[in-house]
Amino acid sequence: MSGLLHHFRISLRIYFRNKMALFYGYLFPLIFLVAFAVLYRHEKVPLARHMGELLTVCALGGACLGFPTIIVSERERGVWRRYRLVPLASGILVASSVAGRYCLIISAGFLQLALALALGMPMPAHPLELFVAFSFVAFALLGLGLVIAMLADTVPAVQALGQCIFLPMLIIGGVAVPLSSLPPWAQHVAAFFPGRYAVEAIQACVNGLGLASVRFSLQSLVLIGAAGCVAGAKMFRWDTQQRLTLRTGKAWVGFALLAWIGVGLTAEFRGRIAIAADAEERAPRVVAATPPAAAPAPGAVPAAPVGPPLPLKTLEPVPVEPAVHPVAPKSWAEVTIDNINALDYRLPPDRGIVTPMAGPGDEPDEETQKQLDDIRAKLPRWKPGQADDIVQRVRNHLYVAAVPDAVQMQIERYVPAIVFERLQETIPRDQLAKILCWIALHPGEGDDSTIDELSELDIPPFSVNVDLARERSYYYAIKFVGRLTGRIRSGERMQTPAPR
Repeated sequence: MSGLLHHFRISLRIYFRNKMALFYGYLFPLIFLVAFAVLYRHEKVPLARHMGELLTVCALGGACLGFPTIIVSERERGVWRRYRLVPLASGILVASSVAGRYCLIISAGFLQLALALALGMPMPAHPLELFVAFSFVAFALLGLGLVIAMLADTVPAVQALGQCIFLPMLIIGGVAVPLSSLPPWAQHVAAFFPGRYAVEAIQACVNGLGLASVRFSLQSLVLIGAAGCVAGAKMFRWDTQQRLTLRTGKAWVGFALLAWIGVGLTAEFRGRIAIAADAEERAPRVVAATPPAAAPAPGAVPAAPVGPPLPLKTLEPVPVEPAVHPVAPKSWAEVTIDNINALDYRLPPDRGIVTPMAGPGDEPDEETQKQLDDIRAKLPRWKPGQADDIVQRVRNHLYVAAVPDAVQMQIERYVPAIVFERLQETIPRDQLAKILCWIALHPGEGDDSTIDELSELDIPPFSVNVDLARERSYYYAIKFVGRLTGRIRSGERMQTPAPR
C-alpha cells in the first residue's frame, strides 16, 4: 500500500513538471470556458446550459491528451523501465497513474465550475450527483487515454492520435456542437462516441433531473471506460523498444472499439437517436419580389408547430401553381390570394438554425419557460406592438421573433409561436394574411427602430445587423402567412413549389 501511495505522489509530481500536460489539463478547458462565455453572453443564466460541454472538454483534455502525453514522455525517458525494478505489479503501477490523473481531472473540473460560478452561473441543481457524473466521465475517458498511451510510441504521435479522437468528438460527437444542430447522419454517428453521453450525464446534474434520468448514459460510460482500461492493461509496455504487433496487443484496440460500437447500436435499437431534421432539408436561395439582404444558412434544430392551419374567411386557397403572375398590389389591402400563392415558399426548415420554430416534444427548460412567460405577458403592453400603422405594427412583432433568431438566443425557436398567437388575437386573419404578404413583398420598407426597443420584453439590446433582422422577418412573414392559408401545415415539411 505504501508503494502504491509513493508512486501516486511521484505521478502527481511528474505531471506538474510537464508544461504540455498542464496546458491540456487546465489552460485548454479554460479557453473553452471563456469562449463559451462570450458566445452565449446574451443568455440570462450564464453558462448553465453548457456546463455539460465544458466539463466534458475538461475531462477530454486531461484524459485523452494530458494523460497519455505524460505516460509516453515517461516511457521515452526510461522512467517506466526503472519502475520495472520496483516490487509492484504493473497493474498496480498503472492503476496508481490512472488514480493520479483522475484527481487532477477532478481538480480541473472544480476550477472550471468555480470560474463559471464566478461569471454568474447558479449552483448546480444536483451538486453531489454532478461529482458522481463527472467521475463516470473521467473514468470513461481515462480508459480511452490509456489506450492512446499504449498505442503511441512518441509524444507527437500521442498528440496526433489524441486530436484524431478529440476533434471529431467536439464537432460531430455532441460536445462542442449541440446535437440538435447536427444533421441526422452526424446524430447517428454521435451515438457511438462517449462524448455525447458525457455531456448528457453532466448536464442532467447541472440543470436537469439528475442521474436517474441518464442511466443509459452512465452505463455507456462505464462500459466504454472498462473496455479501455482492459485494452490498455493488455497492451501495456515498459519501454518504447517494445513494439506492439497484432498478436501482442493491437487486437485489443478492437476490443475497446467494440464497446463504442455496442453502445451506439444499443442506442439505435432503443430509439435514443434524436433526429433534428431530415438530411435533405436545406435552405435554398430565396427569390422574392424584393429579395432580402442575404441567403439563409442551412442547419438543423427541432421544429415547432404553431397549431393547425387556419383557413381564411375571405381568402380561399388555390392550387400551388398559379396560371399567371398576379398583378402587383399597390397597398396591403389590395393583396389577393394569387399574390399570397405566388410567394416563394422554399424556406429554411422549422428545424433549421435559420428561423426555427419549436415542434412537438420540444419543451423549453424551466429557465427558458420563465423568459417566454415574461414575453407573453409583456407583449400586449409593448408600445411598438400598438403602433397606429397596422403594417408597421406587424413588422414590429416580426422583429420580436427575428432578433432572437439573428443572435441565436436560447429562446429563438419558441418566440415565433408567441408572436403568431398575438398577431392572430389582435388582427383579423384575412387582414393579417394580406399584411404579412405585403411585408414579404416589401421586406426593405418600414421603420426598423424597433430592433433597439426589445429590452422591454426582456430581450437584451444587441448590435444586430438591420439587413439580417429584415431577412429573418421576411422568412417569418411567409411562414406565418403559409400557416394561415394552409400552404404550410404545422409539423410538416415546407411545401416547395416548382420554380416559376
